[in-house]
Amino acid sequence: MNLVSVENISVGYGAQKVLRNVSLAIAPREIVTIVGPNGSGKTTLLRALIGAARPSQGHIRKRTGLRVGYVPQKLHIDPTLPITVERFLRLPGGIARSACAQALRRAGVPDLSGRQMSDLSGGQTQRVLLARALINEPELLLLDEATQGLDQPGSAAFYRQIEDVRRTTGCAILMISHELHVVMSASDRVICLNGHVCCEGTPDIVSAAPEYRALFGTGTGGALALYRHDHDHAHDDTCDHAHGHDAHAHPTKAAE
Repeated sequence: MNLVSVENISVGYGAQKVLRNVSLAIAPREIVTIVGPNGSGKTTLLRALIGAARPSQGHIRKRTGLRVGYVPQKLHIDPTLPITVERFLRLPGGIARSACAQALRRAGVPDLSGRQMSDLSGGQTQRVLLARALINEPELLLLDEATQGLDQPGSAAFYRQIEDVRRTTGCAILMISHELHVVMSASDRVICLNGHVCCEGTPDIVSAAPEYRALFGTGTGGALALYRHDHDHAHDDTCDHAHGHDAHAHPTKAAE
């Protein structure tokens, strides 16, 4: 049974429709990456999944009692605010110190509990945000461009940590990223979004899709194939999933 099923949702802000008839599903233990140009609706989709944006049509169905963790793009903290990592993780209260320590270990930063949040580097802050998302042992972890602002080695290390989180906790992961050459190595499945689902499948399948190449070019496609994640591909992937659409049915112009 899928953890989440998104069925033909459309989401808009005022008169502007950002998502149109988007459908997707997330299975247990799966790592799914959403790619797309700026303004393609990636963050809006995650906001809909956590209940922060309401679809104007369609449905989002979640498994009963599903625990969801969320890692935002970044966190702005007043540098004059004296708050340690452990205190931040325990907000708003009721979180055991042992749970904080375990979450920091899983995020790969076990020694940060006593540090001031304002003293952390960008990479350390993102690891702490990951730890906070892991405290309640989510079954689904959502990441919204969580490596924004990190250098390439820092991004690669973060995504390796994400793979380790999936291996040790068994959670599924849905993440947004613009770092195509790095993030695909950690993905079981890729969804290319540009207001609608352009194509979907394993990284090598998506990289060969005309819709993907119209958005990102053929050079990045080669990188996607190179970084293809060697996972169980027992099921057939298609460039337009369970609805049986042909991959050529939705031609997409390159982003402006």
